[in-house]
Amino acid sequence: MTAPTAADVENVQPLAAAPEGAGGSGRAALVWRRFRRNKLAMVGLVGLVLLFVFAFAGPLLTHWSPSDIDLINTQSGPTGDHLFGTDDVGHDMFAQTVNGMQKSLIIGLLVALLSTGSAGLLGTAAAYFGGWWEKVIVWLTDLFLVVPSLLMLIILSPYFQGANWLVLVPMIALFSWMITSRVVRGMTLTIREREFVRAARYMGVPAWTIIRRHIIPNLSSILIVDFTLNVGAAIVTESFLSFLGFGIRSPNVSLGTVINDGAQFASTDQWYLFVFPASVLVLIILCVNFIGDGLRDALDPNSTGASAR
Repeated sequence: MTAPTAADVENVQPLAAAPEGAGGSGRAALVWRRFRRNKLAMVGLVGLVLLFVFAFAGPLLTHWSPSDIDLINTQSGPTGDHLFGTDDVGHDMFAQTVNGMQKSLIIGLLVALLSTGSAGLLGTAAAYFGGWWEKVIVWLTDLFLVVPSLLMLIILSPYFQGANWLVLVPMIALFSWMITSRVVRGMTLTIREREFVRAARYMGVPAWTIIRRHIIPNLSSILIVDFTLNVGAAIVTESFLSFLGFGIRSPNVSLGTVINDGAQFASTDQWYLFVFPASVLVLIILCVNFIGDGLRDALDPNSTGASAR
């Protein structure tokens, strides 16, 4: 799973591409009908909902907490008491995996919300206001694009050692908004010249009101797809950082830390220490990708996938 590329979002048409005369609910119904025709997208949607339920209702299935130690059953395989087995210390792997899922999903959603929101605001502001707004935002965009984001996250990570694990949210979002912002800016340059935007401007409607009511709704399809892709990318980034020891640290756990702890046992008879958390991560990424592809096809009637259906 990689971060969303410009091609992913450029191929999406604004919701305004829906049949003329259709109201907001009509466009939403049309998009939902197209989305439902995509079986993989529906599988992804149902799968992601089930994974969320599993992450937050899973602790009800066990009496162990992630920090509990069972000294009698160390290094034991999956049993009725320890569904995913225990590690060499006696931690219950089911409790650790479920707790790690919660943090990874929360980080994914918050990073996607922050990065997509920032990209939408900065991209529209740069294009609509022009002048020094555009110069500063374009300069910032180009600067962050040339900075190696993963290397910067690894360098910055030690400075936040001991801080709340939620500090990873702004850190990852800081390097996840640039490509979408550039695409949004290009589309806003076109939308701001349309009649309804010019009419609102001549009527004295404040600039930020025009952006909020007339420009961002016409970019919503792009932003929705970008949000979906960013969820998966953020979860992978956080898991990779934690796997390397630069993300979430003990006593907190994430999917990355659980996978890291079990990686050395992947080819041994304690395979369950690695396979269960790694499978959960793969399922999350697959579901998010299926949903992202389905949304792209549903929002863009000219895409290859949509045409095939």
